[in-house]
Amino acid sequence: MFLQISDVGKSFHDRENGDFQVFSNINLDIDKKEFVSLLGPSGCGKSTLLALIAGLEKTTSGEILLEGNEIKNAGPDRGMVFQQPSLFPWLDVKENVTFPLKSTMNKKEADERADHFLKMVHLSRFKDRYTYELSGGMQQRVAIARALAMDPKVLLMDEPFGALDEQTRHILHDELIKVWQETQKTIVFVTHSIQEAIKLSDRVVVMGTRPGRIIADFEIDIPRPRKRDDARVIELENKIMDLLKDEINKVLKEELSHDIEYSS
Repeated sequence: MFLQISDVGKSFHDRENGDFQVFSNINLDIDKKEFVSLLGPSGCGKSTLLALIAGLEKTTSGEILLEGNEIKNAGPDRGMVFQQPSLFPWLDVKENVTFPLKSTMNKKEADERADHFLKMVHLSRFKDRYTYELSGGMQQRVAIARALAMDPKVLLMDEPFGALDEQTRHILHDELIKVWQETQKTIVFVTHSIQEAIKLSDRVVVMGTRPGRIIADFEIDIPRPRKRDDARVIELENKIMDLLKDEINKVLKEELSHDIEYSS
């Protein structure tokens, strides 16, 4: 198996309340070249799980293996794209893409690689612009090009289109699918949007909360491009929505019970 998440748990320590368990016993296998979305309500731990795969956080229990090697720290074999693109405003677009390449290749190689991926995300003619001159969607494309230029084995994306307007989001969905098909990267994608997850993914992994856990794993065998009015898409969307409604209602009941207990 390409990426293995085995019996993984994660807790954080809070001075006032002690240890807080985000999730435990998470088990998930991801094949090479798969596009997998993690979907679930706030607090279920999907972004934390992505951070563990990235090596930005350490597991409390269990292990995560990439091609048989345990992930213990961040590394160039995993590229990360965040909701905010985190670009350097004092550098132009191309310099933002070449910046992380300077330590591993010469200038000519870095320039050629940057040009290749900027062309892939349709930003070649903007390569000399400063990033603050670009729209939010264009900035996110720069971030994707930068991550791909590092040639990671896995591309990790944490709600990368969450801050964008709907029209821009749909355009970037189509572009991301084209990039994924061309590069054949393994992608793990965190989202709150059921529609986004179904449109993009080979699999949608649904997480529940309190405690965080995997409650469903849907294989999406609907041919791309997927249309929102496709009966199969609507059926799957309703199934996932019903699962998430149950989780959200459970959280609301717990919070209401806590408020009543606290007020009395």
